[in-house]
Amino acid sequence: MNWTLLALGSACLLVLGEDAFVHGKRSARTVTFSRTPRGHSRHRRDTWTEQAHFTACKSPLSPKDQALLLSHTHETGFHGDDGSSFTLTWVGDGTGVILVLSTLSAPSDSFYEGGSSRLYRSEDYGKSFHDVSHAINNTYIKSDFGISAGPGNPQQVILTANLPFTESPGGVIFTSMDAGVTFRSVQLPFHPAQAIQFHYQDPQYLVVISIDDGLWLSEDFGNSWSKVHEGVHTFTWGSGITLFFSSSPKGTVEAARRGELILRRTQDVGKTFTTIAKNIFSFGFIGGFLFTSVMEKLGSPRVIYVSSDQGDHFRKAQLPSVTTEQFYSVLDGDEDMIFMHVDNPGEDTYFGTIYTSDDRGILYSKSLERHLFGGEGKSDFTNVTSLRGVYLTNILEEDGRIRSVITFDRGGRWRFLKKPENVDCPETSKKCNLHIHGEHSHFSGITPMLPLSEPTAIGLVIAHGSVGDSISAARPDVYVSGDGGYTWWGTLRGPHHYSILDSGGLIVAVEAHRDRQINSIKFSTDEGQCWNVFNFTDHPIFLAGLASEPGTKTMNISIFGYRPDDDDQPMWVAVTIDFEHLLTKECGEEDYVQWLAHSGYDSDPETDGCLMGYKEMFRRLKKLSACRNGRGYVVSRQQRPCPCTREDYMCEYGFYRHENTSECLLQPDFLNQTKDFCLNGELEDLQNTGYRKIPGDKCEGGVRPPRQEDVFKKLCGNETSPTSSNLDAKRSSGMLVLIVVCACVGVIGLVITSALIITSKRINCRERSPAYHFSVLQLQDDDLCVSNENSPNGKLNGFQVQEDSDDDLIE
Repeated sequence: MNWTLLALGSACLLVLGEDAFVHGKRSARTVTFSRTPRGHSRHRRDTWTEQAHFTACKSPLSPKDQALLLSHTHETGFHGDDGSSFTLTWVGDGTGVILVLSTLSAPSDSFYEGGSSRLYRSEDYGKSFHDVSHAINNTYIKSDFGISAGPGNPQQVILTANLPFTESPGGVIFTSMDAGVTFRSVQLPFHPAQAIQFHYQDPQYLVVISIDDGLWLSEDFGNSWSKVHEGVHTFTWGSGITLFFSSSPKGTVEAARRGELILRRTQDVGKTFTTIAKNIFSFGFIGGFLFTSVMEKLGSPRVIYVSSDQGDHFRKAQLPSVTTEQFYSVLDGDEDMIFMHVDNPGEDTYFGTIYTSDDRGILYSKSLERHLFGGEGKSDFTNVTSLRGVYLTNILEEDGRIRSVITFDRGGRWRFLKKPENVDCPETSKKCNLHIHGEHSHFSGITPMLPLSEPTAIGLVIAHGSVGDSISAARPDVYVSGDGGYTWWGTLRGPHHYSILDSGGLIVAVEAHRDRQINSIKFSTDEGQCWNVFNFTDHPIFLAGLASEPGTKTMNISIFGYRPDDDDQPMWVAVTIDFEHLLTKECGEEDYVQWLAHSGYDSDPETDGCLMGYKEMFRRLKKLSACRNGRGYVVSRQQRPCPCTREDYMCEYGFYRHENTSECLLQPDFLNQTKDFCLNGELEDLQNTGYRKIPGDKCEGGVRPPRQEDVFKKLCGNETSPTSSNLDAKRSSGMLVLIVVCACVGVIGLVITSALIITSKRINCRERSPAYHFSVLQLQDDDLCVSNENSPNGKLNGFQVQEDSDDDLIE
């Protein structure tokens, strides 16, 4: 059946009515597995009936290899542990240390507050575990944010105790400097309301918000704490030790919902503060850009202001404003550019428009329309990290169908995905493409995994998908691409859990079943073309998930699940398999090949492989080489600049790409308007050639777009934002510029009528409201391209979830 948005179920259709700015995601070092309560989903049947349209290549191991792998398979049964969830955290890089927190929470309708927990430790990549609960005096640790490890290689760990805040003046944390061998108990002067956040470079700096909205900071890894500010809603680290936070004015109720928050900055860990913006809803920091969501006038739609200098100056982003039924979201970003989703007008539209920014984060060009962004703030937008410039997402067609699109040039052009060669199309399909399941499907339980790629596994992408006119929920299968998404291969039938090991030299997968136990794992050394099947136990388990050390360097995979114990109670089980002893051959030069990324799709050898102005040649493992990259493997790449072509330029602000050509034309309704760009009351000439080099593009020479001789100029109106105090100071200077320029224009007129002319000019200058027009990148309308015709408006979806107004802007 075709999967429309309504098929997600009512639980998924709760819409965010406000912007949301996400200030960070949970670390990749931490993963949580949950055990389904006995008698609930365990008996829920797998209901997939549709057969896959391809044949998976699978073969059992030889008896010799089966015995060899079994001798390096280690099983741990956590006897007597009735925890409902297991949280795994890797400590350090390459240390082999894993901490596992098992938590049993009391039912929500229980009179008993709290629960119980156990702490386990492994120092051999999960081959054995030891109960170390005594090291923290068997204290009950929070299940939601109770364990976290420091960034990078330091072996700092923090555990947050779960204490009733009504019975003690402050909480308790346990800190470790030796990867969990020993812990030190610290009494806090407050109760944490969220996870304690490490500084992204220096784990000595810790920040957290308390349950009474106080912002607390430690400079010595939690040994001592100082209260930085009161009434704080959200915070985030900026560059260096700069800390941004939003707070409510004293006595203000629901300030965030009314857009009355104050944005402050401290650059000396709380000793002094600077107010950098007022009357904001929310803010976020990503890629060196600081965003604020602002209602400039009471009852007016919200707009975005951007700073690239840590809040010293703000400028209005040239994007459509949003109302209370809409929201903004930064989908991805770095120091070069930002991907911004702007919700379409209206309530419950579930789609919007993706815009891409210039290198200042201010000017935005339209990239993709009808981008799916539905209930619960879920977006399928995915950065394929194994190849630069590649992003995947889904669009919502007017007929309700959901289709997948991909871009290889950072949003310059979007295409439908090619059908895998080994997969047949359904007989009823009219336009047959591959469609990839993203966060919507994962949230609704259709797929057990999100699309997976890793920077060290060049070109490799693993994802659930379906082939046909649109995405289907009937039977998600597993597809693999080895070239970053240009071509795909149907590899495994049915939903699986999967993981990338040995920098892409080895991938593993385990079938995902709701009602059946499993006892085998599949592994492939040829990027999923064929799979070997290894039976790792004679006692099947209900699968909870896979776990491997972040970074793909390891060759160990841990399978977590549970099975009935001797007393018929569920028992947690961890099975760790070490593939290093099966793939004993170290890869040599003969096992690698030089691979030109993005190649084979352009007939011109000079530009073949060019993307964002340069070519990248990688040293990659041959598909048929069954050998070991090893922990010392480093991605080898060579870069060479390309001559500039029209593809290296995007349409400038106020221009659009003409259909079926690469030419950027001035938008017709922009011709009779003033042709200069005004930011916050300051005159700033915009050299309107019609083209702007794509941020991050490194092309040299070659084609240069034709330049228009005129430099557009106009007088700026009073556009100063109420957000920032440093912008308020410029109001008078901006008005002075207006008066001087208008007077100069008036002098040209007749002396007799000069007074009237000057007066008229001043009125026009002040009353003229800026009309913002956005470049439309119109694409070819065929099976490989998405037609991006002019359609109205968009909406911005947020970062992460907060019940207050704009707390999800950055994803």
